[in-house]
Amino acid sequence: MKETASLATPSAPARAGLPAETLPVGIFAILAVLPLLALLTGGGYLISLGARVMIFAIAAVALDLLVGYGGLISFGHAAFIGLGAYAVGILAAHGISDALISLPTALAVSALYAFLTGIVCLRTKGVYFIMITLAFGQMAFFTASSLAPYGGDDGLTIAARSTFAGVPLIKGEGAFYYVVLVCLLGSYLFCRALVASRFGRVLRGAKESPVRVAAIGFDVYRFQLASYVIAGTLGGLSGFLLANATEFVSPAYMSWQRSGELIVMVLLGGVGSLDGAIIGTAAYLLTEEWLSGYTEDWKVIFGPVLVLVVLFARGGLIGLATSLFRLTRFLRRTGTHFAGKRYVRRLGRG
Repeated sequence: MKETASLATPSAPARAGLPAETLPVGIFAILAVLPLLALLTGGGYLISLGARVMIFAIAAVALDLLVGYGGLISFGHAAFIGLGAYAVGILAAHGISDALISLPTALAVSALYAFLTGIVCLRTKGVYFIMITLAFGQMAFFTASSLAPYGGDDGLTIAARSTFAGVPLIKGEGAFYYVVLVCLLGSYLFCRALVASRFGRVLRGAKESPVRVAAIGFDVYRFQLASYVIAGTLGGLSGFLLANATEFVSPAYMSWQRSGELIVMVLLGGVGSLDGAIIGTAAYLLTEEWLSGYTEDWKVIFGPVLVLVVLFARGGLIGLATSLFRLTRFLRRTGTHFAGKRYVRRLGRG
């Protein structure tokens, strides 16, 4: 415990002097009141857009657990989203639409796939790990594309959203929105507790120096495999919600482009910050929504912006906010210092 305690590092807001709870409380407070604002403004589309942001935020938080805290850059994370979504779609095609069955199935399938592929992937390091996760992701993509009885390349339409013990609890947009919010909050709190635990300290230590952590007596491979399975399971949860949100399943859910977008979301918000994963997802999807209204080639505009963020805001949007907070605090202290000097001089002249 003494060895692993030294591996703990404070979050970005804490280092900046901000209360650790301020940012997440603000994020979830905004998400909680968004449907109310949508009702007041008559913008019902905001509810579905907010639900979409939160669904992908769950996957981004799970990916940040791997990338930011474990140093495992997975380029096939979207495969877990697709597996969770197809579990819902295939069961619905056979007349099974109860979430008490489809949700555990989606989680179990994603966890099993993560376990089986993780056993192989985690035997590699660096760019080899990136490429082998990409290869497994593409295997899942082409497998889904070849499922002719379930739509193949065209995808599979789901007749209706999942029920809970036969009750259509998430049929309405508002009810579904708050179910997604609860899932995001649960995923965030779970990952946050995991990162702060002994497990998380070992995972972060293995990112910095796996040899040292192994010398202390921890099995780095098992810890990384467990984190990989956890991230895959949360990806399956995201897929379950995505299938119910769109009432449609497509192989595109697990394409390498989607995995790349998830990595961009994590980078944009700030790697190694669960709050940043949520903020990065919101920033990416809202920017996509805004720019796509002007041009189909919105990524041409967004690309240079992302490059600037990576170059000049190394900690993503969270790091940029931290730097601005420090600068503001410095200017306030400096201004007070100079104002005090001027006041003393005036007293001396008087």
